Amino acid sequence: MESYGLHGDQQRNLRWFTWLVLLAQLLGLTAVILVAVWMGHFRSGFAWQENPAIEFNYHPLFMIIGMIFLYADAMLVYRVFRNDRKIYVKILHGSLHVAALLFSAVGLKAVFDSHNLADPPKANLYSLHSWMGLITIILFGLQWLGGFLSFLWPGASLGIRKQYMPFHTFWGLTIFCMAVGTALMGIVEKTLFSIMKQYSSMPSEGLLINFLGLTIVALAITVVYIVTKSEYKREPTPDEEHIQLAE
Repeated sequence: MESYGLHGDQQRNLRWFTWLVLLAQLLGLTAVILVAVWMGHFRSGFAWQENPAIEFNYHPLFMIIGMIFLYADAMLVYRVFRNDRKIYVKILHGSLHVAALLFSAVGLKAVFDSHNLADPPKANLYSLHSWMGLITIILFGLQWLGGFLSFLWPGASLGIRKQYMPFHTFWGLTIFCMAVGTALMGIVEKTLFSIMKQYSSMPSEGLLINFLGLTIVALAITVVYIVTKSEYKREPTPDEEHIQLAE
């Protein structure tokens, strides 16, 4: 009877886990769609250097794709692919981080171009949002480099991997939360620059902006819950038990 109860609990946990992962994907895609509609419909669309003011619109879109959606999925892969060979999961985890970094790099170029190519040029790196964004991106890059050298580089010893793992886990979650906070600051900053006088009358653009922020917060809560819940933690497969490095 006890074993049946345990099995039932495991089945319920798995069902909840599946629904939570699907919810995270839905929230992530919704955030990307909302920011694309915001920039595409309300803020005149997208262009590259021929129109610096509109080039800026790539910045929020690519940062949400990279530092929110792809980053969230990168953290979830160890839970989702719990029965696959760990080396493949590591490669996927690292690849998603690379993709997030590439999107973020283009997003940063877009915002610097939009300031530097404006007539007259606009100031860079004066707001709290820009400071937090730069710090977050730098930490993200260092986190990826540390993870690559520790877990994918063949020369890293087992002892180093074990010692570094708690720091890698802590900083991965911390930087994600920093990215979420920075995104919310950027949303507020862009809102005040764009529709400050109309914002209190709740225009459709303002409502979309608010829903975008709520979606990002809901995604962050869902992802943090999944990756910190012990029942969803990836257990080592039989051929990995001697390594004891399950994420």
